[in-house]
Amino acid sequence: MEHNNSGFSEAGLRRVRDVLDRHVESGKIPGLVALVSRGGETHVEAIGTMRADGGAPMRRDTIFRMASTSKPVTTAAAMILLDECRLRLDDPVDPWLPELADRQVLRRPDGPLDDTVPAQRPITVRDLLTSTFGLGVDLTLMGSPIMAAVLDRANYSPEAGAAPEPDEWMRRLGELPLSYQPGEQWQYELSNDVLGVLVARVSGQPFETFLRERLFDPLGMKDTGFHLPAGKIDRLPPSYVPDPETGEFIVWDEAAGGKFSRPPAFQHGGGGLVSTVDDYHAYFQMLLNHGMHGTERILSRPAVQLMTTNCLTPGQQAARDILAKNNVHMSFGQGQQGGWGFGMAVRTYRGDYAPIGQFGWDGGTGTTAYADPDNQLTGILFTQVGLSTPDPARLIHDFWTTLYQALDD
Repeated sequence: MEHNNSGFSEAGLRRVRDVLDRHVESGKIPGLVALVSRGGETHVEAIGTMRADGGAPMRRDTIFRMASTSKPVTTAAAMILLDECRLRLDDPVDPWLPELADRQVLRRPDGPLDDTVPAQRPITVRDLLTSTFGLGVDLTLMGSPIMAAVLDRANYSPEAGAAPEPDEWMRRLGELPLSYQPGEQWQYELSNDVLGVLVARVSGQPFETFLRERLFDPLGMKDTGFHLPAGKIDRLPPSYVPDPETGEFIVWDEAAGGKFSRPPAFQHGGGGLVSTVDDYHAYFQMLLNHGMHGTERILSRPAVQLMTTNCLTPGQQAARDILAKNNVHMSFGQGQQGGWGFGMAVRTYRGDYAPIGQFGWDGGTGTTAYADPDNQLTGILFTQVGLSTPDPARLIHDFWTTLYQALDD
């Protein structure tokens, strides 16, 4: 890292580098790229190699699978439509997503799929933005009929094959009852995929086209998208899912000929983007700047404030806490920020070194990206190692701990 007078101490930045080095030298993380930014200065580290068996080194422009770190970007697309009054928070989604109209809801969340009652009200745009529309990946319901159906029909099992076109995906989703009444409980993942379909239908454009015209191009995010052209595929490392028992690196997805080497039929708003640290820095810096990128406004100030404020009621919050705290053996301690805004975590209590108000999210492929308004700080760390073992989560934790120790003011 180049050391400049930007509110980081020289010793602190060295400590960040040393900790990142240690994780790579352990052999459990082949490589990583980290970016920290404060006070107009940006520092980048690229450490290790693209492959577990060596080969090309990591570079600043290495492209990574973002997984759930895609969610804040998907939300921004919907916020653009809210700013333009093409969507309203408490409008039912039925006109654009008729597959979700006239819902049935399970009498018991873990009960049989045919034991239902009518939904008490329609699903709204707000329900999708806050991940409370009634369906999602729910660790409290694992093994239940509804979770088995979600993992099958919504394409979250590796055996399900490629996701279908958006209309077919929505048709399959619309065949399922809700596990909870709309607005009742926070559940993970599915709402962001539905948001991508909603944006496409309201705008009349493919989701990626809308993202590119309204976010990626204005922000200069030239390496962000749902797939990579042939000329960039060599910048994408393999994605590894270590064996939980042995730690052996298992290739989940190769670059050439892999999942991101061709346009997907379904543009997965919950976790389908690839990107670089500089592209994501541009996005999070725009949020820190209250929606501005240079002299161009991308989002209104109130839209950014709404996205980055905890929007969950105490009842909805309980399910969020269960995911983070009571399933620590599965989440490795990730997600313990407290609140949830629109598509991202919002820190509502001081549980570690980061202050209240920090916002962002992590990805299951070993990615983390957060911004901190109080310190005007952005931190981004990308690896190619999935969270099937605690090692990448511990790396993420140590990155944030040392980054906050490096503040010097």
